[in-house]
Amino acid sequence: MKKSTANCIEPEIDRFIDSLWSQKGLAELTLSAYQQDLRQFSRWLATQRQKLFDAQQSSIQQFLAERFAKGASARSNARLLSTLKQYYRYLIRIGERQDNPTALISAPRIHRSLPQSLGERDIEKLLDAPDIESNFGLRDRCMLELMYSSGLRVSELVGLQLSQINTNLGLVRLIGKGNKERVIPVGEEALHWLGRYVKQGRPGLQSARSRSDALFLSSRGSAITRQAFWQNIKKHLLKAGVKTVYSPHSLRHAFATHLLNHGADLRTVQMLLGHSSLSTTQIYTHIAQARLQSIHAQHHPRG
Repeated sequence: MKKSTANCIEPEIDRFIDSLWSQKGLAELTLSAYQQDLRQFSRWLATQRQKLFDAQQSSIQQFLAERFAKGASARSNARLLSTLKQYYRYLIRIGERQDNPTALISAPRIHRSLPQSLGERDIEKLLDAPDIESNFGLRDRCMLELMYSSGLRVSELVGLQLSQINTNLGLVRLIGKGNKERVIPVGEEALHWLGRYVKQGRPGLQSARSRSDALFLSSRGSAITRQAFWQNIKKHLLKAGVKTVYSPHSLRHAFATHLLNHGADLRTVQMLLGHSSLSTTQIYTHIAQARLQSIHAQHHPRG
């Protein structure tokens, strides 16, 4: 974790984040989310003349209730509670607190929503939207093709280094959530655009002052950010005439859904997505239900 954590409101937050980084090897985005949760709770406690170190169960419940009243989702509150549970277990483990104020607080029930996924026709429109005559358009086309071809997370996509791509073997080596490595195949179409971008587009985006090893570069010659990539997707969706608002992970969801629709098994999709649990991948089976119904209607004698 970068030492920006040293500027935390409470010094113990910094120690906790460093402990997570050293013991669990969590991704920087995850550590940042934990940090923000603890900062937010610490600020609220300060208005109640309390400190994070010795917060009580009643204060935590009140904070969660106020967040919910202001529109925080059950998923957001569940994540924050998970952060607090880990934090107070950490204090007990290092001997700085005897009790856990979160022990009797249950996480709110989360109704799992189906991920938004683009249809195959909309995918084709989106992939054709970037202007491939420009360096930026060539970059965007390559990013879209690679994400759809390999099911990368947005953070994995924008964090790719040149050394992680093997165009001869058609493989991408990734370090995903929990610092776990996985190697995934890249389709021929994505490899084609990857080759064109590296040879024709990327050199024009490189900066003489900053020779970044990042695969996908911004106008400054450094790695493109997640936020910039999402803004580009929205621009290309608009140009493609796709009016539904999707999430930055829509191409990843489409990758999984379309694989299942075309006959891939769930275990394979799980491995390609980098899910640690099959239950996480199973949500895509609901989206693929239409395919199962059509197969039944086509092949069953009473269909």
